[in-house]
Amino acid sequence: MIVRTVAFALEATFTRFFLTGSGMEFKDYYKTLGVPRSASPDEIKKAYRRLARMYHPDVSTEADAEARFKEVNEANEVLSDRDKRSAYDRLGANWRAGQDFRPPPGWAGRAGSGNSRGAGVDGFSDFFESLFGARGARAGAGFQTRGADRSAIAKITLDQAMHGTEVTVSGGDNGAGRRVRIPAGAHNGLRLRVRGQGEPGVGAGAPGDLLLEVRVLPDPRYRLDGRDLHRDLPITPWEAALGSTIEAPTLQGMVHLKIPPGTQSGKVMRLKGRGLPGKTAGDLFLRLMIEVPPVDEAGAWYEEMARTSDFQPRSRLRP
Repeated sequence: MIVRTVAFALEATFTRFFLTGSGMEFKDYYKTLGVPRSASPDEIKKAYRRLARMYHPDVSTEADAEARFKEVNEANEVLSDRDKRSAYDRLGANWRAGQDFRPPPGWAGRAGSGNSRGAGVDGFSDFFESLFGARGARAGAGFQTRGADRSAIAKITLDQAMHGTEVTVSGGDNGAGRRVRIPAGAHNGLRLRVRGQGEPGVGAGAPGDLLLEVRVLPDPRYRLDGRDLHRDLPITPWEAALGSTIEAPTLQGMVHLKIPPGTQSGKVMRLKGRGLPGKTAGDLFLRLMIEVPPVDEAGAWYEEMARTSDFQPRSRLRP
């Protein structure tokens, strides 16, 4: 019913155009947004957000930025609204000749005369107002559109991810920087929504939000996998052979780690809950790597073992 009502308004408008010879310029809203007539709602939304950012008077240096910004918002007002777009599309490819319209009898008499004020209501053009009327804009406080969301990336260190930190992001409608708290346990790909720090709204429209994606910088000590941490830990041959309790590093500080006798190089030991914090904390995986002392320090010991030991680690190998 809404589509049909809006369509009749369109028909009345074009009847008025051709009966009064007003010469009002047709606006190709698809061309304004740079999308085809078959564009999906998502494609229209993306095109609008891109152009709104480009021509916003607060950021654009182009002389006609304000006018282009209004054109973009007007096009979005029509094409993002299912009913308005459906009615607008009824104009068809032959709108200039008025061939697609058959207004009902007597409609021209009710349509009244053309609008000659030059600028439409609430920042809309005469063309828009003629199609949809002074109340065609969003109801209430006139022309207002919520600002688009925007995205940003916050790069932090592993220690900052462990303990939490604050970063400064550029502001939304006021251009000022704002401190955003990144919680302890932030991992790669975490997305935080910062209310009101997106693109500014139009008119009385609320600003959009900032979608902040966290990226943890590579660390020379640890490898991060989700909330889990991985690290190589060197041990001596005698610690591996005899077993020992050693001090092992974690992001929370040093801890005591018990190495069982006969430990082989490459054995991985798991320290539960020693990864990044969270609702389910990550774990720390330590890979034990046997490190042989230099010959000038333990040469005699090596020679003695070579003479007396029957240990043959390659005896189980086959060609």
